[in-house]
Amino acid sequence: MTLPPAIHPAVPPIGLVDAIVMLVLLLGALLALVLVVRKFVRSESAASQTDWQNPKPDSENASVFMAASMQGVIEKLRTQEKELARLHVLAQERAQESERMTEEVTRNMPTGLLLVSATGAISSSNPAAEEALGLRPMRYRSYKEILGDDSGLSQMLTACLRDGKTFQRGEVEHLTTDGEVRRLGVTISPIYRHARVAVRRHVSDPPRMPEMKVSGALCLMSDLTELTALQKQIRWKENLAALGEMSAGIAHEFKNSLATISGYAQMIRGESQPGDTRDSAEKILDQTRALTHVVTEFLKFAKPLEICYETVAMAPLVERLVEELQESLPRCEFAHEGQFLELPGDEALLRQAMLNLARNGAEASSAGGKSPRVTISGTLEELGGRKWQRICVADNGPGIPEQELQKIFLPFYTTKSEGTGLGLAVVQKVALQHGGSIEARNPSQGGAEFLLWLPLRQENAPSLFPSQAARI
Repeated sequence: MTLPPAIHPAVPPIGLVDAIVMLVLLLGALLALVLVVRKFVRSESAASQTDWQNPKPDSENASVFMAASMQGVIEKLRTQEKELARLHVLAQERAQESERMTEEVTRNMPTGLLLVSATGAISSSNPAAEEALGLRPMRYRSYKEILGDDSGLSQMLTACLRDGKTFQRGEVEHLTTDGEVRRLGVTISPIYRHARVAVRRHVSDPPRMPEMKVSGALCLMSDLTELTALQKQIRWKENLAALGEMSAGIAHEFKNSLATISGYAQMIRGESQPGDTRDSAEKILDQTRALTHVVTEFLKFAKPLEICYETVAMAPLVERLVEELQESLPRCEFAHEGQFLELPGDEALLRQAMLNLARNGAEASSAGGKSPRVTISGTLEELGGRKWQRICVADNGPGIPEQELQKIFLPFYTTKSEGTGLGLAVVQKVALQHGGSIEARNPSQGGAEFLLWLPLRQENAPSLFPSQAARI
């Protein structure tokens, strides 16, 4: 019996297996080569990269990628730090320049400036304010301390800080440490700041608006003293001109009537026997003489003064005047001192003005209960770009009541029982006609002073007169 041949699995030929193995090895070697080349190319690209601000991630090396990223961030921060430092220096320079400009403007502005804090301390002031108030230094001092609680400016500042009140174009009088009264125009406004707003406890609570709180006051001031004095002088000249035109004719009629009355009284006195009729006629004559004196003085005051300008030597004029006064009023002591210069004017009118002032001072000092004394002193002053002769007639009397200081130069205003009220009015008119001024004040040492200001040179253009309050 013949057995069938045994069945064996199919075996590939040896040549095909070898080919497959070789192909696999070749593909693996090719893949390894590609990976090596790719890594080499990426490493070369990373080495030649110059922009550290945008590093490219390396998937095969995370630490290299993180280091590159951090380096880029650091470089960017350094650049920004340099730029911020430059901007900071530039901002500081601009702030310093702005501060210097503000200080220059504040220091050179003609208007006075005061900045007062909420506590009442003066935090800032400029030279114009110090000059107008006659006070320096003022910074870091309380305004109530240097101005006084009762001054008008102090009361306005208090109302501004306490109630937030604003004052626009107000006018106040300020008394300096030298006793001078200055007229100030002021504008005061409060300085506000936002107060803290309380946090809402519930969402449903309405929002609270920030409150405005007064943190200080800003005060701008201008010295109106010279302007007020000039306006006053102009009004006086206008009033004098109108009064002269109106009253000249009336005064002449009065004189004619008084002459007639005096003539009849003299006839009655001459024809009457001693007795009541003769005595009555004598009284009529006394009254007519008194009225004639009043009318004569009024005519001197009312009529326009005709000034014959000449060079007047004031020193010998004052010396002669003092000698004459000492002889006529021996119970009063008269003296003169200081500097008296030559000036243009009418010698007779100037002598009459100083004579009225000296006699007025002698009468006032005699009523004071002391040994009467009148001193005439002269000084040279330079104000408003002009040179002035200042003549001060001072007495040691009781002084001038405060309520009468503004009235004593009014025509017919007098406190004397036998006075006409025209002596000081004539002095003021003489001063005005010479381009000067007259003022009265009570000095701190007592008595009264009359200051006669006369220019050393006449000018055609009107100028500001020295006044009771102007010394700027």
